[in-house]
Amino acid sequence: MSATTSEPEQPGLRERKKAATRQALHEASLRLAFEHGPEKITVEAIADEAGVSRRTFSNYFANKEEALFYGDLQRMRLLAGLARERPATESPWAALSAAAEEFYGQQGDLDPEWIARSRMVRRHPSLAAAQVQTFAALERELAAEVAVRLGPGDPLGVRAQLIATTFLAVLRVSLNVWLERRPDISFHDLARESLDETGRGFV
Repeated sequence: MSATTSEPEQPGLRERKKAATRQALHEASLRLAFEHGPEKITVEAIADEAGVSRRTFSNYFANKEEALFYGDLQRMRLLAGLARERPATESPWAALSAAAEEFYGQQGDLDPEWIARSRMVRRHPSLAAAQVQTFAALERELAAEVAVRLGPGDPLGVRAQLIATTFLAVLRVSLNVWLERRPDISFHDLARESLDETGRGFV
């Protein structure tokens, strides 16, 4: 291989170990939350379950809620990345909707753990509030991407924020409706129809 040939840099051993520890803490938090209820678990219990120290936990997560929602945050970051990769000629809503279509195509059907976690959040208001905080950063990230597509026509960023906020709200409401009513339609199809309906206001 020539010296000028470039390839995507692979994560080193240290980075892989850190990623494995973070994932282990996330999975430990989920196991304990499903078994005992999220309000009864502690950071110490999560650290013990994962086989690490309390200090190690603090190196990766600020609190147990961050550990619980790490998987969702990773999924949403993937969605944001897919939106950034959409053609620059697409309108903001078209780019976000296409990114969601690709994202759900990659993810496949909702796995039982995702469904169980979503229902757990609905049963515990404190978790719902924490989830809002977790996704606030993603909302800002999506708004920044939308702002680039809108250009100078949105100097204050109001329209960009509205589009990003509405997009995430449509996905959240679609999931809640699907979980409550279990209609004769897949969640992905329901989300697609909801995005199409809502997007008419952003044409």
